[in-house]
Amino acid sequence: MSELTQPAPVKLFIGAFAADSGILDEVQEILAASFGAVDWQSPSLMFDRTRYYEKEMGWPLHRRFVAFERLISPESLVDVKLTAHEIEVDYTDSGRRSVNIDPGYLCAERLVLATGKNYIQRIYLAKGVYADLTLVFSRGSFKPLAWTYPDYGAPEMIALFNELRSLYMAQLRASRMVERD
Repeated sequence: MSELTQPAPVKLFIGAFAADSGILDEVQEILAASFGAVDWQSPSLMFDRTRYYEKEMGWPLHRRFVAFERLISPESLVDVKLTAHEIEVDYTDSGRRSVNIDPGYLCAERLVLATGKNYIQRIYLAKGVYADLTLVFSRGSFKPLAWTYPDYGAPEMIALFNELRSLYMAQLRASRMVERD
């Protein structure tokens, strides 16, 4: 029989994109007010693997990922997604969003995104939020799965998430040292 234990805290990150890159700065400040200091930020990226959002949001779309210093419990992802949704609603005009905000977390083994859409690989969490297993860590790197969004599976994105995982692992090691002292 397995013993039930609490998982290690996870690294919260948010991916956001908008036609107006200035909105990303505003949203990052709002997110930091909710989730604490940002300790990692991706370079500015283009969201150009699909034009799915063009009609709603415009074109071109600018993208940024940020991660937060404070580690969270995995089950907190539901509340993070609800907060992100509220911010998106605040940046909606005439039914058109100005920003898309996608929260997720990574841990030693995987990268998980939060979504409001059900699909075969998604596990229902609560309050309309599903967890999407997007990447798994194996043999020294994150790896995409059959259903991984093409942008998340791209080598340059994998490199970013490997970098973020290294930061996370250092945080875990540091926190365990503090707990032993």
